[in-house]
Amino acid sequence: MKKPLKLPKFKTEDEERAFWARIDLADYFESKDFQSVSFPNLKPSSRSISLRLPEPMILRLKERANERHVPYQSLIKQYITDGLKS
Repeated sequence: MKKPLKLPKFKTEDEERAFWARIDLADYFESKDFQSVSFPNLKPSSRSISLRLPEPMILRLKERANERHVPYQSLIKQYITDGLKS
């Protein structure tokens, strides 16, 4: 490790952003200082969209989801994922 990094107390997020934008972490750390980490509980970011489907299709999706004991929107996502894989 090179010289220690002393973090100031930030009054605002903008002040913190400015701090991180102006420093070069290479002045404080070397690649051998880092360790590999895993974040197993992170979920991919989702974005809301509007999708118009015929009412009978929605009803059928809800029936199938109920049979499988899953939310119908999760079932729709699964169908889309399966379709993209094939």
